Amino acid sequence: MLASYISANGHPASAKADKIQSITGVLMGCFLLAHLHFESSILLGKDAFYIVVQFLEGGMFSSTGHGFPIVTKVFSVFMLLVVMAHAAVALRRFPAQLGQWRALRRHMSVINHKDSHAWFWQLATGFVLFFLVPVHLFTMIANPEIGPHLSAERVYHQNAWLLYALLLPAVVIHAMIGLYRVAVKWGLTTKRTGLRKLAKGLIIYLIIIGLLSLVSYLLIGSELSLPVEAYRPS
Repeated sequence: MLASYISANGHPASAKADKIQSITGVLMGCFLLAHLHFESSILLGKDAFYIVVQFLEGGMFSSTGHGFPIVTKVFSVFMLLVVMAHAAVALRRFPAQLGQWRALRRHMSVINHKDSHAWFWQLATGFVLFFLVPVHLFTMIANPEIGPHLSAERVYHQNAWLLYALLLPAVVIHAMIGLYRVAVKWGLTTKRTGLRKLAKGLIIYLIIIGLLSLVSYLLIGSELSLPVEAYRPS
């Protein structure tokens, strides 16, 4: 009953749900852009990543200069709530039955409409993220300690690389297509072709820096022996 109420055409609840979906989507898209660049600081060396982590965790407010992991925990809880809100309103647009998926595929094969294809990939990646994102966020909530060594331990010794290898392309594709669709939906631009090219370029760029960062953590982790100690700059 609630789902049909929300998705009713022209109903104020549907417009409100669209706004919530757009706002939470933009929040997550912007967070992803920042997050992948912060993570990629490991490509500049352990010291660079250490400095970024201490800054983000409020190390400037600590007498020792070390950040507060509780900041990562609290922000992870906040992002989990944003993801839940986004998923709650986005699910009303998912094809609910196998026949609907087949009809969508037939429609895409007959009509070569780029935005329809983009919407399909956003649906597909959204389905994957429904399972992967909570796992990642729950991990960060349960164990918010991050740093060159501790993050490498999670990736290499705890085999989190498999989760990240699946999560990275799905979340990048979903987020960049989402930002494109929000810009078009709310009339922020009429130049769809140029915006699609920008979205594709960002997808390729973000996946590349994400994969390079993941490889860096794997290499660092392979050199660490258990138990792993937190990194401290020399």
